[in-house]
Amino acid sequence: MAREPVFTPVFLASPIGNCYAKAMKYLMLFGLLIVTTALEACGDAVIRMGLFTQAALPARIGLFAAGTVLLLGYGTTLNLAPQEFGKLIGAYVATFFIMAQIINLIFFRTAPALPIWVGGAFILVGGLIVTFWQPARG
Repeated sequence: MAREPVFTPVFLASPIGNCYAKAMKYLMLFGLLIVTTALEACGDAVIRMGLFTQAALPARIGLFAAGTVLLLGYGTTLNLAPQEFGKLIGAYVATFFIMAQIINLIFFRTAPALPIWVGGAFILVGGLIVTFWQPARG
């Protein structure tokens, strides 16, 4: 049985439409990375609060349960990404570094020190290399 051709709107078939489609793909991927890194960083922070709080046991169990749900959401969402896993992880690690610093500031009121900024710059550059470097075809 012959497969029917996939309908492509005229706009997307043009060079401008192709750029638009690529931009939308990267924008959606970036949005997915923001959601997954927020889920992981918040999940880690909530579990950390459960470990080190002086609250009663039921409150601590509640924190562990909430952290578990957040981390499950992170793992599920990350693996739904329509991207090669190796390249995705490069972008993920860089995005996670930024999100972790934001969450650390919000949850624990700790601003990053100079060594974190310098090391973070290396993480970001590495993430860009892993994600966007196209090997030469020869």
